[in-house]
Amino acid sequence: MALVTPDLLRRAGEAIYGAQWQSELARALDVNGRTVRRWAAGDTAIPDWLAARLLELIAAHDDELDEVWSMLRHQAASTSASSIVSV
Repeated sequence: MALVTPDLLRRAGEAIYGAQWQSELARALDVNGRTVRRWAAGDTAIPDWLAARLLELIAAHDDELDEVWSMLRHQAASTSASSIVSV
């Protein structure tokens, strides 16, 4: 059984890169975009090494999202505090 199915590849790709995930993922993996499209269509077997690489990409984007979330939370707290003070 494959570690990454075409459906899981699609879900991971969309979660990381959004609508243009195939091109973006191909760039991140340094593979041809047609290769990613063949994997996604189920026309070519997805290599087992892709599972570990997807985990790395997800972790990297998770870290970025955590940082943005913290910045937004800090900004929202600062804005709320200043609006209370100015009332």
